[in-house]
Amino acid sequence: MTSTSTQTPTAHLATFADLLLIPEESRRHEILDGEIVEKALPRGEHGVAQSWIAGALVPAFARRANGPSRPGGWWFATEPTIDLSMHQTVQPDVAGWRRERMPNRPSGYPITLRPDWVCEVMCDGDARRRDAIHKRRIYADHGVPFYWLVDTERETLTVLSLTDRGYVEQLTAARADRVRAVPFDLLELQVGILFGDDED
Repeated sequence: MTSTSTQTPTAHLATFADLLLIPEESRRHEILDGEIVEKALPRGEHGVAQSWIAGALVPAFARRANGPSRPGGWWFATEPTIDLSMHQTVQPDVAGWRRERMPNRPSGYPITLRPDWVCEVMCDGDARRRDAIHKRRIYADHGVPFYWLVDTERETLTVLSLTDRGYVEQLTAARADRVRAVPFDLLELQVGILFGDDED
């Protein structure tokens, strides 16, 4: 007499070790809730927005404080690999750490200290849903205080801050707007530069 198991096989939840099995030259992946997810290849408008975000923030906030136009106090990295927990390894488009929490520049692979701010550049399709819903929950669950979403299709910037109820929207700004967006609200940001406009 043969016996059959009534137990459902447990699905394998991926960890960073599984990510390392992917050849380095093609490793554009994240682990979200234990699933390895390939990031979409960036479109031109994605690259423009990403470079402008870094370009707008780095001169003022990177390095040490140096007066009102250079508040300083942050480290920034584009597309860093961040291991938030055993089954959550993310690669945000841009991330920032306060120097008071990370005295030395981000280093290592992966980075294991959760960031104080992340920014994702969204386009249409699965990546939009992933950034707006899935990764929003993951970042909130891991205590990332500020989350920006740059939407290249709608040409908007959405700024979220973390509360005990999850993320709440601080502002949504259009291309023509000028804003002071937390946590970088010491300086005014011209939203249009994220979409290729020249600064005034």
